[in-house]
Amino acid sequence: MTTDATTSVLQRIADELGVRDRQVQAAVELLDGGATVPFIARYRKEATEMLDDAQLRTIEERLRYLRELEERRGVILESIRSQGKLDEALEAQIMGADSKARLEDIYLPYKPKRRTKAQIAREAGLEPLALALLADPAYDVSQHTAEELDGARAILIENFSEDADLIGVLRELMWVNGHLSSKVREGKQEAGAKFADYFDFAEPFTKLPSHRILAVFRGEKEEILDLTMEPGDVNFEERIASHFHCSGPWLLETVRLAWRTRILFRLGADLRGRLWQAAEDEAVRVFATNLRDLLLAAPAGTRTTLGLDPGYRTGVKVAVVDATGKVVATHTIYPHVPANKWEDSIAILAHLCQKFNVELIAIGNGTASRETDKLAADLIKRFPQLKLTKAVVSEAGASVYSASAYASHELPELDVSLRGAVSIARRLQDPLAELVKIDPKSIGVGQYQHDVAESKLSRSLDAVVEDCVNAVGVDVNTASVPLLTRVSGIGSTLASSIVAHRDANGPFRTREALKGVPRLGPKAFEQCAGFLRIPDGDNPLDASSVHPEAYPVVKRILNASGTSVKELIGNNLVLRKLKPAEFADDTFGIPTVTDILKELEKPGRDPRPAFQTATFADGVNEISDLVPGLILEGVVTNVAAFGAFVDIGVHQDGLVHVSAMSHNFVKDPRDVVKSGDVVRVKVLDVDVPRKRISLTLRLEDSHEASAVQPSKQDRGAGGGGRPRQQQRRPEPAPSGAMADALRRAGLTK
Repeated sequence: MTTDATTSVLQRIADELGVRDRQVQAAVELLDGGATVPFIARYRKEATEMLDDAQLRTIEERLRYLRELEERRGVILESIRSQGKLDEALEAQIMGADSKARLEDIYLPYKPKRRTKAQIAREAGLEPLALALLADPAYDVSQHTAEELDGARAILIENFSEDADLIGVLRELMWVNGHLSSKVREGKQEAGAKFADYFDFAEPFTKLPSHRILAVFRGEKEEILDLTMEPGDVNFEERIASHFHCSGPWLLETVRLAWRTRILFRLGADLRGRLWQAAEDEAVRVFATNLRDLLLAAPAGTRTTLGLDPGYRTGVKVAVVDATGKVVATHTIYPHVPANKWEDSIAILAHLCQKFNVELIAIGNGTASRETDKLAADLIKRFPQLKLTKAVVSEAGASVYSASAYASHELPELDVSLRGAVSIARRLQDPLAELVKIDPKSIGVGQYQHDVAESKLSRSLDAVVEDCVNAVGVDVNTASVPLLTRVSGIGSTLASSIVAHRDANGPFRTREALKGVPRLGPKAFEQCAGFLRIPDGDNPLDASSVHPEAYPVVKRILNASGTSVKELIGNNLVLRKLKPAEFADDTFGIPTVTDILKELEKPGRDPRPAFQTATFADGVNEISDLVPGLILEGVVTNVAAFGAFVDIGVHQDGLVHVSAMSHNFVKDPRDVVKSGDVVRVKVLDVDVPRKRISLTLRLEDSHEASAVQPSKQDRGAGGGGRPRQQQRRPEPAPSGAMADALRRAGLTK
């Protein structure tokens, strides 16, 4: 790309972001030099003048798009130049194109193509006739043969349909005024029942939400639906005629044919592409947002945890992992149908919890989850002395992990079926550390994820994982290879080298010792050192996010305050009296010094929220127990475009519609809540036959107000409440094998 083109790209990105050119230039130079977004955002604030990670990600994405645009512009210029058709006006038009769509519109008349009817007519010398007919509406067409007139018409139709300015105007007119309609194909009603909401459907292009776009395109792909791009009530033929000053029967018929046989088809294809692009972008954004929420969920921490991977016929897989995540016991129990060994299962779980001092129970949220949650609740109720806490966690991707090569290496002695229970337990202890072992695309928190471009989805999800891992930081002495791989500046090969060095030489005592790892050179050290933590190492600063390159700044701070590192860390009285400007220099400005002082107040702080679980109300176990006005605690299980679903412990998630989330207008429900949040809600309405619960976050709302429900299309696309049909079990006294097991475990007399 030329210097002028590079300057143009940087200026355009700066204008779009509302920042200065030099900020974008600094960011681009760092990115091109191999620096990662997390590194630039945290440790190069002076260079970019405080651009944050979101702005840097935008720069990264726009830079890719605009460089591709410039590359395509160069190819098009060369193609037209080689044809001998590039003049100053056309070159200026190409250089002024600000999008790929506009560029392709301009290029279309010059794009090499198979011989068309219009080209054959031109070769036959009919272009002068076509131009004469266009210039003079009163032209006497009777003096020409039908073949000559057909050739001239073919030339004009092609010219009309390839006029970049006209097509651009018509495309926007159709976008604003048109709509997408769908009809079920003959005889496909039963096979396509899941698309029933779209059997006779129409909605303006500008109002179509992404999940509906993806749904109807999926229906078309599965040959259930026929889609039509309707142009709307605009007289497009009149617009074309006006643009080319056409009048008279022959020219107007040419315009009509151009619209119906070429232009409408092209605009329909263009708008399909635009709808798909918008829906794909939104689907990727939703997936990325949900993934971020999952990765940054509150860690339960170093507490012995019992993992339960629910199932019916094949049983519930059980794994106990200690505070460090090491597997200490596994089992399989069969509490549900068809075996119904409820009492034996309680006995086994009670014995394991007592033997290994289990504190937490992690329950996967898949098949039989609610029944298994009830099993855990029964265990906790019967044995309060165990002081157990249960939580339902996402098991998305657990089966993928269980069968992976890494799981085989990490847990070679365990059957594949039991590895899932281990993963479920560990992801309650530390969701981020466990989930990075799984390909982000396999963590099923997306919307129509298999329909979107894999490269775009992978880039977005990899960026989310990278941002999350580096925001939290990584203990270099306990981190797995997959976790280290996501650290700034470290790839899979270097991550393996770090673990191999650690295994061979023992834990790292200092960050400086990382330089002894093979292939970990100065550039990699610069990128990764600030994100790697060494708790209880030789240098207390190595447990913080202060980069080693900035240790001289800390030394100046120590000299000024007359303290040691250990005395200064956490000493807020001293730290808050210090002025960042007094320790800044040409290399480390006020932003970096300010970050250092904040980090010294709470070194290595975890940005994730504190771990908490919802406490379900006693006596509220079934949907029939609910009454309007009841205030309950629950956990947000899913967030859709129209609201959030909340588990309140009655085997059916309730819906907080977007209109019941705040007294202010809420554009995106994720601005208010996210998956995993513990919230207090009020019951507005209960429809027991249809298993629908309407909730509000506005606790002062009158429960007599009519509850708002989503449209049927939204209910079909939202991934909402999951019905739980298992009835509440009685709680019999221990007997038989269970009583014997409990006595052996010392849990009963």
